[in-house]
Amino acid sequence: MKAMYFFVLVLLVNAVFSQESRTDKWQNDLAFYQKELQKRHIDVYHKIDKQSFENELNLIYSTVENRTDWEIVVELMRLTRKIGDGHTSVSLANWETHYFPIEVKKISDQWRVVKVSEEYASVLGATLTKIDGKPIREIEQELSAVAQFVENEHSEVVRIGENLPLSELLYAMRITKRTDEAQFQFVTDAGKELNLVLKPLSQSELKSQKYKELKIGVPGIEKPDIPDFDFLWFTQVEGTAITYIRFDSYPSFEEMMPFAEKLVGFIMQSQSRQVIIDLRNNGGGDLYIGLIMANALNMVDEIDWKNGIYVLSGGITFSAGASNVALFRELLNAKIVGMPTGSNPTGYQDMDAFDLPYSTLRITYSKRLFRIQETATEGVQPDFFIDYSWDSYANGVDNVLSELLSILKQ
Repeated sequence: MKAMYFFVLVLLVNAVFSQESRTDKWQNDLAFYQKELQKRHIDVYHKIDKQSFENELNLIYSTVENRTDWEIVVELMRLTRKIGDGHTSVSLANWETHYFPIEVKKISDQWRVVKVSEEYASVLGATLTKIDGKPIREIEQELSAVAQFVENEHSEVVRIGENLPLSELLYAMRITKRTDEAQFQFVTDAGKELNLVLKPLSQSELKSQKYKELKIGVPGIEKPDIPDFDFLWFTQVEGTAITYIRFDSYPSFEEMMPFAEKLVGFIMQSQSRQVIIDLRNNGGGDLYIGLIMANALNMVDEIDWKNGIYVLSGGITFSAGASNVALFRELLNAKIVGMPTGSNPTGYQDMDAFDLPYSTLRITYSKRLFRIQETATEGVQPDFFIDYSWDSYANGVDNVLSELLSILKQ
């Protein structure tokens, strides 16, 4: 009888929960969102005060019934941005998303097509001007308020570019008029206007596409045929005593140790006097693994330690990447070249995450406060400012690296 009673009780409890409405589930998610952020974040109200935060959250809470799932997400993204650090964000990692088969990058103040499905190769290099009739400047302004993983104006531009092809987001914000297609308007350098109707694709469909892409580089720097990692490699700049290190991401601690040993041996064998560490495409990882490289380099007496270490940075350089830029300046006497980093060397970092029970949205948050610079700045500020030039980019030339090499070869 006791077993039967328990079985019936379980059925009743399940029946009650199964009757819980979508509105109830979303509201429970929103309450969970605040509770967990308050418990886990090192200082969730460091920029927005608790009362203002709760007022805005309550507004979302009270309007759930009248909003689509994606409209709720947009408002939650808008609120989360006001927490004010780039590691506290609404991630769409668990959600099904669709993207238009196009990538854009802001170069020389224009949103340029740098990658596109082969089917639409005619717009490669063109400037994106409108989506469904709305000017790109208006879209940029609207996306700036909801783009996630933003810490300063430099990462904001990067994240806007990442969000411009995201179909569900554009539709929820009423930038596009339909879910299944949108009209994109472009202008070529010759002044020709091009209009394309693009259809969004799933992640698997995007991977199966063939693309045309603008790639940049400089003569004399070639990726090794069989590098240890695609995201971390080194080579000698042809005809120079310069070692170039491409550092896009982080291996494990165990993997970095032998890599650093190989790097030291290479520099000594090639008698390199100067080293360039390229962190422009490093979006983050474990900054302490980057310090293994710094420690290894510090053992090489052959390097010109007064004027021999240069670090390239830019808006994509985020989190641990930005921290390593700042630390390499201090530990290696490095000169920073390029543009400011996308995250700040003094600020909230060390990201972790939790998922909302109903929506499965992933919420990331900061666990630590780092003070890597005494003076807080909007990104690590370069010693030499050099930005990408469209004239060079369009011709496949990395003008930032090219200009640095010209200086070093003098």
